[in-house]
Amino acid sequence: MARFVVRTSILLVFASFGTIGFGRSLAALLWMTIILCAVLATIRRERVFTAGLNHWDEMVAYTALYCGVMELNQLSAS
Repeated sequence: MARFVVRTSILLVFASFGTIGFGRSLAALLWMTIILCAVLATIRRERVFTAGLNHWDEMVAYTALYCGVMELNQLSAS
């Protein structure tokens, strides 16, 4: 949980400095984080459905955040 919170706060800080807008920057950073979590989980050979939280669970959480940010970006654009 702590890793997720720290990584998310770092993403928020970097997205605030983005030149293409906060929402689009955050979406791009979340997409890269989704890919990073999938790669790390594959390299570490973590199992998908385990009792403990791992990179796969983190990837799902970032995917949900990404979908929410993209929805907000679409609503604010129209």
